[in-house]
Amino acid sequence: MIALRSDLKVVVASRPVDFRNGITGLVALVAQALSADPYCGDVFIFRAKRTDRLKLLVWDGSGMILATKWLEEGRFTWPPITDGAVVLTPAQMAMLIDGMDWTKVRVPVVKRPVNVG
Repeated sequence: MIALRSDLKVVVASRPVDFRNGITGLVALVAQALSADPYCGDVFIFRAKRTDRLKLLVWDGSGMILATKWLEEGRFTWPPITDGAVVLTPAQMAMLIDGMDWTKVRVPVVKRPVNVG
């Protein structure tokens, strides 16, 4: 189960990946191409060349979860294809997985106190 906690980090790989990759291949991709720890509890989302498919990879504390979704109609809204990744909020992730345009979600700005000394 994926816990939608407030500190959840959702990482979307910008480049399409070979969808023949399973858990082992995607774990290696997270470690090598994204320079991230696949066992940290963050959610990693991958896109296929076809814009109607995604794979989600997450460590839940007891094992690795790999989920695949294909849209029957329409396509997912993806970030531009570049090297690296885009970080989404949990709300944006939910919209992406539902096939909605996550770019329309307003991301709150967190103001931090400034120490003046």
